[in-house]
Amino acid sequence: MTQPTSRTPTSRWVALFVLCAGFLMIILDQTIVNVALPSMQEDLGFSQSSLAWVVNAYLIAFGGLLLLAGRLGDLIGRKRVFMAGLTLFILASLWCGLANSQEMLIIARFVQGAGGAISSAVILGMIVTLFPEPHEQGRAIGIYSFVGAGGASTGLLLGGILTQALTWHWIFFVNIPIGLVIAVLGARLLEADQGIGLRRGADVVGAILITASLMLGSYTILKATENGLASIRTIGLGLLSLLLLAAFIARQATAKTPLISLHIFRSRNLSGANLVLGLMLAGMFSHLFLGSLYLQHVLGYSPLEIGLAFLPVAVTIGGLSVGLSARLNARFGERAVAVVSLLFIAAGLALLGRAPVDGSYAVDVLPALICLGIGGGLAFPALVVLAMSGATPSDSGLASGVNNTTQQVGGAIGLAILATLATSRTNTLLAEGRDNTAALDGGYDIGFATASGIVLLAALLALVILRPKETSQRPEPTPATSSALA
Repeated sequence: MTQPTSRTPTSRWVALFVLCAGFLMIILDQTIVNVALPSMQEDLGFSQSSLAWVVNAYLIAFGGLLLLAGRLGDLIGRKRVFMAGLTLFILASLWCGLANSQEMLIIARFVQGAGGAISSAVILGMIVTLFPEPHEQGRAIGIYSFVGAGGASTGLLLGGILTQALTWHWIFFVNIPIGLVIAVLGARLLEADQGIGLRRGADVVGAILITASLMLGSYTILKATENGLASIRTIGLGLLSLLLLAAFIARQATAKTPLISLHIFRSRNLSGANLVLGLMLAGMFSHLFLGSLYLQHVLGYSPLEIGLAFLPVAVTIGGLSVGLSARLNARFGERAVAVVSLLFIAAGLALLGRAPVDGSYAVDVLPALICLGIGGGLAFPALVVLAMSGATPSDSGLASGVNNTTQQVGGAIGLAILATLATSRTNTLLAEGRDNTAALDGGYDIGFATASGIVLLAALLALVILRPKETSQRPEPTPATSSALA
């Protein structure tokens, strides 16, 4: 992979701004839709079950293509892949905004998810290449982390404003001018890289196997709450997804030009940090989903009030991840920071699990959100630095795709499990004679308590598996070594 050689400090930070702006637009779109779903349902006549596909179509395409897109960035150049994905995302946003039928909107959302995956999969790899020095890299990843976490919370607020002031169509139309500005800036300010060439990894069969496995796995997870986690359909589709994944791994171990060189998973930190990150997000994703439901159905908040309620998370993450996280990582090490931060997240989820029916925002919600902000603002940058430190420059696009895939799959699996547990508990309490509000609150409590346990497990694994970043640094393989590993 060709490395930037003529970058000035200012131009590198400007390039980071462009990449983070593109990432923010994509992250916002993952949450902004949730607030507008009732309006879409009324306007286009969705049933309750079919409405879920407005979200699921995006997530299936996004989760299924991340790994492939990350590797394509290594092969043909990350700037080229980023710009192609951004263009597809802009066109699909226009298509979504113009949708006048259920089918048109769902198909457009699938295409939009594909564009989001293609562009976002290479962003982290580009950041690591731009900032090879540990201190600057830590600060840059902190900014990236803030954009990701803060954007998720801000999307709820922006979705409420646009839907309430205009129509649901504008949550998609707003992407077009923003995306065009990012595209123009990206074309001018991002340095081109050539990639290592398709001949180094143009494995079409492998690409089909991994994409099919991830898309089927995403579909299975997203339908688990409807079909049941222990249903024959869920288990059967899950096993088929695992068989496709096993076939892909076997293919990569024997193919002459594999899509993915499996040697990157020999890095203890890369594999371990991704495992810990997946568990962390499996638990932490619940604070937006179950937290929004608690605020709406138990405390009676409006969509706009829900968006405002989650702003402290974004503010806290912003205050920590942009500057303080890099200094703490340098002072105490990423593993120590990650472990302590995960304990903050677990505490925040446990506090939400104790929120009562007659709870108040200031006493029962805000302290938990601040804990989540502290934990997320410090844990995410530390884990990303550890995961990316295990990749060589020519593998950083793939490592970026693995990291993004871990986040999406971890969050989806966690959400499916926690939503199912919450629903099951609610139904049990209703059968016992509890009123609807108390039953809902009981369901959310068990969901948050389970999420807290998942994050505690992540903290334990981080303590046992992860190592200081220096031990995972590996030299760039020589051509001979690369050929052998391939």
